[in-house]
Amino acid sequence: MKTIRVGLGDRGYDILIAEGLLSGVGEDLKAKGFAKRYVVVSDTRVAELFGGRLMDSLAAAGVRADLITFPHGEASKHLGTVAGLASQLAALGVDRKDGLIALGGGVTGDITGFLAAVYMRGIPFVQIPTTLLAQVDSSVGGKTGVDIPEGKNLVGAFYQPLRVYIDSGVLHELPSDELLNGLAEVIKYSVIRDPDFFVSLREQRQAILARELSVLEEVIARCCSIKAEVVAADEREADLRRILNFGHTIGHAVEAASDYTLPHGMAVGIGMVAACGLAVGKGIMAKADADGVRELIADYGLPVAIPAGFAPQRLKGFLKTDKKTVGGRPFFVLPTKIGAVVITDDVDELLVERVLSGS
Repeated sequence: MKTIRVGLGDRGYDILIAEGLLSGVGEDLKAKGFAKRYVVVSDTRVAELFGGRLMDSLAAAGVRADLITFPHGEASKHLGTVAGLASQLAALGVDRKDGLIALGGGVTGDITGFLAAVYMRGIPFVQIPTTLLAQVDSSVGGKTGVDIPEGKNLVGAFYQPLRVYIDSGVLHELPSDELLNGLAEVIKYSVIRDPDFFVSLREQRQAILARELSVLEEVIARCCSIKAEVVAADEREADLRRILNFGHTIGHAVEAASDYTLPHGMAVGIGMVAACGLAVGKGIMAKADADGVRELIADYGLPVAIPAGFAPQRLKGFLKTDKKTVGGRPFFVLPTKIGAVVITDDVDELLVERVLSGS
């Protein structure tokens, strides 16, 4: 088992990574004693796949638990879902000594974390991410939140889990599109922080796409290590943590313009290529490096271009409501080379329009 520590003092926690870990969650939670009982929160699809396995693990360890669900998909990531789940917690008699377990992908983790942050002004929770995207990114770091019509993740809170359980074995049951969705975030980590990791992603592409667990566990661990380092240095995104938004500024706009029909990772892949285009246009990144990023993203089967029919002016509208925008000026994370990025709002509007239009 691999263990990675998120160093946040008395709020620090461990990320555990191992095949088959789901079956051991019950005994570990019993030993840790984070709560007197738990409510597992999952979407309908994941609950059907893994809910029984987790509930069996909890029952075998003598851990009291209930399971509640919400409809699968990004469309459920709104305040109404949180309110409905909170009502179910109240009906179950959940109090401040009880805890939540987020079982699922990024949507489930974001909703459950936000629910834990606001229910009775805060109850403990743990993360069990079941998608690659959630395992390498959204389950770690304490960002929680939901969407509103004006933009993605505009309502939320920083609220750290007490533990993250990553069972690499569940990736065998992940649809291919969901694997690719997570690989966009994996590539992101290599571009912002680790050029050697970028090279290894290129060299190990076939093994990763074939879901060789020994390779995937190393990939997950590297991403979690990078994120843990960044979060420990800047928990609330005042400075350094903003580098984790590489690809997300334009990516979120593309995602919103699709009415959230385009998966998050796919949108981030497009956003990373767009950010590299901005960096080349500003003269801070060599075209050869930008081409290398685009090539790696494409080689993994991810989209690299803004879909036809996405009007640049509509995309600009979403940029202005992005939570990374200050005073009407969007901030961009732009690479200077593979392994290094800068954060800036100094991007010419005409250059942004040119990149958004695909020219």
